[in-house]
Amino acid sequence: MQRRRLISNTALAVTACAVGGPAIAQVNPTIRWRMASSYPNSLQTLHGTAEIVCNRVRESTGGKFDITLHAAGQILPALGVVDALQAGSIECGYSAGAFYIGKDPAFAFDCAIPFGMNVRQMNAWMTMGDGLKLTREFLNEYGIINFPGGNTGAQMAGWYRKEIKSVADLKGLKMRISGLGGVVLSRLGVVAQNLPAGDIYPALEKGTIDAAEFVGPYDDERLGLNKIAKFYYTPSFWEAGAQQSFYVNTKAWNALPKEYQSIFESACAEGQNYQTAAYDALNPPAMKRLIGAGVQLRVLPRPILDAGYKAAHELYAEYSAKNAKWKKIYDNFIKFRDDSVGWLRVAEGSYDNYMAQRK
Repeated sequence: MQRRRLISNTALAVTACAVGGPAIAQVNPTIRWRMASSYPNSLQTLHGTAEIVCNRVRESTGGKFDITLHAAGQILPALGVVDALQAGSIECGYSAGAFYIGKDPAFAFDCAIPFGMNVRQMNAWMTMGDGLKLTREFLNEYGIINFPGGNTGAQMAGWYRKEIKSVADLKGLKMRISGLGGVVLSRLGVVAQNLPAGDIYPALEKGTIDAAEFVGPYDDERLGLNKIAKFYYTPSFWEAGAQQSFYVNTKAWNALPKEYQSIFESACAEGQNYQTAAYDALNPPAMKRLIGAGVQLRVLPRPILDAGYKAAHELYAEYSAKNAKWKKIYDNFIKFRDDSVGWLRVAEGSYDNYMAQRK
């Protein structure tokens, strides 16, 4: 009797599996999306992060959710991602909020602001603080939902044809710089230009610009910026930890099966971890190569940092007085930053300073 019952139950289970297969296929249909990247495919750290996410989604769904990735300029201008998402001409994109401050300066909170947070602080604010909630509330007005998808860590302050010894040396300097860093430096006399990655080298080579910042040693070397300008400065006070994001059209997102949403979110988290690890591994040897090739490493003078800090916080006060969206996010952001700085100074800061001195 028990044996017959077991056989009967097994048969029912097999039948259920056979019926369930087509049912699952109907619940999770084949979906094709297009993703536009703001970066050229030569940048394996940035564009490569988007490749990892698209591949993971495809593999995890057996090819049923297929996202085709397009590098900057293939189907859209490098900085046209947000406009295309709003128009519904693409389903998703990979970009940085700092590129879109012309629409609203609050876009920068989804990437970096001058004298903002480093990579660990930014991850903590987005994950455990109110960062993701506040930036999503803001971006919802543009029909976009954001998913953190990488962070460069602290960036370099860029390449200059001449030494920068004082604030006076910034007067009239034509510089490629994106985000609010350009707004702050313009208050110190810099003529800021927001150029996509692929346009930086020719502009620097032709003398259209006198200086340029992008990310750090590895990416900057791949762009060839060291071939034109020899003075390489640190730190980038405008991007202490620049987050990249996957932006998805809200309607397209809501139409996804829940399983696909979960897979996409997990893939973005994988991309987030990959990018910071990649930069931490690739930047040190790249810096050694650059210095070995004759690049002159310099530190921005303290008076420039102080002037930038003053200009940045004056700008933030102005935004807070006239932009309620900015103020809501900024008040939360700054409190989290200040609390975190106090803690990291005690812990990692003390340790890092000791190890640097031992080196």
